[in-house]
Amino acid sequence: MASQEASWLLENGNIKLLSKEMRRGSRTAHNMSSSSLRKKSDLTLVSKVRVGFLRNFLANLQEVILGTKLAVLFLAIPFAILAEYRNFGRPWVFALSLLGLTPLAERISFLTEQLAFFTGPTVGGLLNATCGNATELIIAIFALIQHKVDVVKYSLLGSILSNLLLVLGTSLFCGGIANISKPQNFDRKQADVNTLLLLLGLLCHVLPLLFTFAGTSPEITAAATLQLSRASCILMLIAYIAYLVFQLWTHRQFFEAQEGEEDGDVVSDEETAVIGFWSAFVWLVLMTAVVALLSEYVVDTIEAASDTWGLSVSFISVILLPIVGNAAEHAGAIIFAFKNKLDISLGVALGSATQIALFVVPLSVIVSWIIGIKMDLNFSILETSSLALSIIVTAFTLQDGTSHYLKGLVLLLCYIVIGTCFFVFRAPLSKYIYILFQNNLQYTHNAF
Repeated sequence: MASQEASWLLENGNIKLLSKEMRRGSRTAHNMSSSSLRKKSDLTLVSKVRVGFLRNFLANLQEVILGTKLAVLFLAIPFAILAEYRNFGRPWVFALSLLGLTPLAERISFLTEQLAFFTGPTVGGLLNATCGNATELIIAIFALIQHKVDVVKYSLLGSILSNLLLVLGTSLFCGGIANISKPQNFDRKQADVNTLLLLLGLLCHVLPLLFTFAGTSPEITAAATLQLSRASCILMLIAYIAYLVFQLWTHRQFFEAQEGEEDGDVVSDEETAVIGFWSAFVWLVLMTAVVALLSEYVVDTIEAASDTWGLSVSFISVILLPIVGNAAEHAGAIIFAFKNKLDISLGVALGSATQIALFVVPLSVIVSWIIGIKMDLNFSILETSSLALSIIVTAFTLQDGTSHYLKGLVLLLCYIVIGTCFFVFRAPLSKYIYILFQNNLQYTHNAF
């Protein structure tokens, strides 16, 4: 295929060759992290097919399906569909759907990057900004449709905690052990920007929580909390748009990842597109449709899996969903930490956390508003406290621009403590608060 030899851009009806600078402009930390799990495809056998259409189809199939080190997990997708239609155990459907989502998240990142070769770095960056956490967003939408607001809150909170503590902690720990005799430094500019935005998102979560204690009536408090949450979500989306302008236009140099020549396992052919524009677009639509199908299975079966495995829905949503759903991206961040490329690891962890906090969470609230479901930003005391302490610990960890394995170990231990908390936690804490609040009101009424 011609696209395998060079990257092209359609401009004013004419095709022109993309320059190296334009092609590399969209190589963000997220792209490079995902590319660490890709492998070069051997098209020798495919090239011998004489029929042009069939040859192109097989080449695209090999690049998209077999071009990742996680290709074996694609087998879980047909088994999940079979388990659903043959009425196998619901926990099996849940587990197989989770496994099937793992390679799909990495492939969506790959396809958006392929489209960026033809659309340019700016549009490619926008595609990455909107599709980078497509799995979390689709799961949230399906959960909202089924009125499972708690699942939405838990899963989105878990994605933020997973990026800040598990991914970043594992990266710093592994990087510190592997490079124990080398200095480990990173550029604080990107970390400072993401931390500032995360603190803004935290403020929008804390204020609705405080309304629970400041109000005199549960009905008045609920209405005010919902109104404040929706207004805050609009402001968070404005902040995210400003973040995109900052990232893609005015201060792009803060976020561009620099790839060294020694990266032997990063596919060198990533500097040119390996599939055509329309092929990438069609595959992206198909992958998104499969993600939507598996996400529906996950939402439908999460309660059955909780009952069968003896795990709370909160633990499965906060811990298991983010770990499995983002495994490919997380593995890439850890791989670059081994190579002492902490800027890439930080870009993946902090970038994903910021995207979820300022884009996916407020968008979920807006979607729930549109479809008539009352979802607010009050994540209750336990969830909001976990988020607040995680952001604060991460900010202190990254304040001096240096790293060592002890910092990573502390972040990991914080994640384990939070995971243990949700493991032993069964009922939503907000219900206990509401019951306690009602009891206090009744006691006060009786006293008077």
